[in-house]
Amino acid sequence: MSEERNSSTQTKAAHEAWLHQMEAESRVKQVRFMDGIAAKLKRPRQTEPPVQPFRGAPAFWHDFEWSVEQRIQEFTANFTDVGGHVARLPDWEQTADWIARKAQELGAAYIVRQNEPDLEALQLEAALPEVRLSVWNTDPVEDWKARAAEADIGIVMADEAAAYTGSVAVLSSPKKGRSVSLLPTVLIILLPVERLRTRLGEILSRFDEAGRGQLPAGIHFITGPSRSSDIENDLTIGVHGPGIVYTLLIG
Repeated sequence: MSEERNSSTQTKAAHEAWLHQMEAESRVKQVRFMDGIAAKLKRPRQTEPPVQPFRGAPAFWHDFEWSVEQRIQEFTANFTDVGGHVARLPDWEQTADWIARKAQELGAAYIVRQNEPDLEALQLEAALPEVRLSVWNTDPVEDWKARAAEADIGIVMADEAAAYTGSVAVLSSPKKGRSVSLLPTVLIILLPVERLRTRLGEILSRFDEAGRGQLPAGIHFITGPSRSSDIENDLTIGVHGPGIVYTLLIG
């Protein structure tokens, strides 16, 4: 038994020595590689990080802000420029009417929505009795990704939006699955005006302030319909997400 322990200890020591040797050889190769690049560039190799006199956005950009109406105008222009659609609605009642008319216009047979109080208050089931409407993650035995993929329309609440880039941020949670905004053919985003910011940095800074432990599993920025152009430079709409996206500005 003692001999087996000694043999095991020797094997472990030999393995650790081999690992140290491999690491040393690897570091020598890395130095040789980087020295070779520096020599080809005909300049000394940089071994310390360069001093950065500025970090992040300049002060004037942090102070930059549009009025509410400017935000609405710029968001609308930027979102529609990339193929999205924007409608301005004064209240939640007219929002429900708009969604019902659009669903009837598109001939939608199946809708999936987030499990959000504001969406529940729309009472879309009553407005669209002929449409099958599912609420995300309310049935524990349901295959919700499959259901979202079958849906004609997905309906989500925007958590934040940036007018300067025409981007809407949707955070995921057990009641707000990413599939609702990703898999249906048509996506309808409800965006209360008070959630519309000027700059993307205003949204990102909130995530920094919350801290890593408070971040959701997914933070999704939506800027118009899905656009894919990586296959022979051919722009295709709707391959990696909804091909039709509406943002309803409420208020």
